[in-house]
Amino acid sequence: MSAEHNAPKRQNNLKDVFGDHVELIAEDGSAQVFRIKAEFELGGAVYAALQSDEMEADDEVEFLRVRQEGGEPQLETIEDDEEWEAASEAYDDLQFASEDRP
Repeated sequence: MSAEHNAPKRQNNLKDVFGDHVELIAEDGSAQVFRIKAEFELGGAVYAALQSDEMEADDEVEFLRVRQEGGEPQLETIEDDEEWEAASEAYDDLQFASEDRP
């Protein structure tokens, strides 16, 4: 990733396919519903900011990478700390940008 800070670009692929919420299956097989807070492209990759009701109480957000597979978006965990941090900062940038608008 370059040191240059690129502005994230909003996307809506997940919302176009799933609506405002997506259901994910945990490793233990349980299903959990997440609200799609934002989806954005950064540095050629697409990320999603998701939040469950439990996470909302603590103002936490989960970031996942979005890949297109067979014409449908697939979510995958971000393993790299630097990549996760870049996605988090881009999400913050999007939030502050929308707060500045009248």
